[in-house]
Amino acid sequence: QVVLVESGGGLVQPGGSLRLSCAASGDIFSIDAVGWYRQAPGKQRELVASITSGGTNYADSMKGRFTISRDNAKDTTYLQMSSLKPEDTAVYYCTALVRVGPHDYYGMDYWGKGTLVTVSS
Repeated sequence: QVVLVESGGGLVQPGGSLRLSCAASGDIFSIDAVGWYRQAPGKQRELVASITSGGTNYADSMKGRFTISRDNAKDTTYLQMSSLKPEDTAVYYCTALVRVGPHDYYGMDYWGKGTLVTVSS
């Protein structure tokens, strides 16, 4: 069993910054990819950023403002968000493709329960 827990959300003023964390725990052999998604009220969930051993990927509207990074020793992924806008208000979720052993060739996607980010003055 693998559990992902997001933290770091909260209320921030426009132009401010927040750092979200996604901590993975459980039967982890490797984490091959991690993604951050968000879902605003009344909208579909959308990709924010992702990270693999090959690099990072960002949605166009987040480029230059958000940075995704990983601490492999802690099985924790971060999303540094800056220059926040009211339209960034959403529940932010992390997802990870996790393998639980050396013969687990495909892995499984796990999701956290999300952390709320509210950007408002």
